[in-house]
Formats: sequence, structure tokens, C-alpha cells
Amino acid sequence: MNLLFFLTPKQDVAFIYDDFTLRQTLEKMEHHRYSSIPVLKRSGEYVGSITEGDLLWGIKKMVGLSIEAAEDIPVSAIAHKRDYKPVPVTTTMDELVDAAMTQNFVPVVDDRKIFIGLVKRNAILQYCYSHFRAEPPPNSRDILNAVMMRG
Repeated sequence: MNLLFFLTPKQDVAFIYDDFTLRQTLEKMEHHRYSSIPVLKRSGEYVGSITEGDLLWGIKKMVGLSIEAAEDIPVSAIAHKRDYKPVPVTTTMDELVDAAMTQNFVPVVDDRKIFIGLVKRNAILQYCYSHFRAEPPPNSRDILNAVMMRG
């Protein structure tokens, strides 16, 4: 199976640019109710991701910060605890699932490192669940026979 089957294209993804202000970032995350959001350069290159936690720790370090002052702080000034690692569009399903086990979403980039979209962990889980439900449950007699033959 191809990773593009699970891809949410860039035009359907909320993201921020690395020159957005702290206030713009907070408002975008609040509007979309995201706890993490991809960060791109204006050229489209994936820079990383920023989380609510990154923002909170960054704000904590800024004594006396007001919402007005947040308009002057670039989001690139906020440290990222960890970035969601992007995968190339040619990634295998095994590698995609491996990345999705530790990230809520997996950013996907082309061969020029340009962000083309992301794969949500939920999309992979839904696919697996629908295939699991489609398969009939194994017959308990078959399971018992298999165990006895190994025995």
C-alpha cells in the first residue's frame, strides 16, 4: 500500500510559517483546536512542528508578556522540545507506521524537502480497524489445533 492513500494534502492542512508571530500561532492553533502544528518556510520547506507545550514554556520565559507584545515575537524564537520528523513521499508503509507510533501526525515532504501534506495517525488506525473488522474472527477450534501442533 502507498502512503499517498493516507495523505491529507497541504491545502487541507492548517500550518504556520516560521515568520508568524507568537500571537498568530496561538490564534491559528486555537481556531483549529490543534495541540501541535507544522511549521513551514515561505518556500514551502518543512521546518518542524510546534506544540502547545513549546509555546507555554516559551511564554513562561518571557516575563511580563502581554497579548499585544506577542504580536512582535516571531514563533521561530520559541524553542521546540521535539519536532515531528518528516518522511519522504517514497516511504514504505512499515516506516510510516513506525513514525506514526510516536507522532500524532507524520509530515510528508517531496524530494526537495517541500511539505506536501501529512498523514494523521488516526487515518492509519481507521484503515487497520476496518480491515480487522472485515476479517472473520478465527475459529477457536483452528486456534486450538494450531497450538496443539506446535506443542
